[in-house]
Amino acid sequence: MNEISTVQIVALLGWLLLAGSAFAGYRLGWKESIRLALLWAGIFIAVGLAFSLAMG
Repeated sequence: MNEISTVQIVALLGWLLLAGSAFAGYRLGWKESIRLALLWAGIFIAVGLAFSLAMG
């Protein structure tokens, strides 16, 4: 693993920590959290598929 990969992993972990702490601030229950996570995953998948179809 080179130096750039290490920096990218550290930055990713930092962003995940920041997003996790912001998400924890909402104090949602597990059911609501899973519903929101699935909703956002669906949005990202739909946008990714639309983009890949438009470009390909």
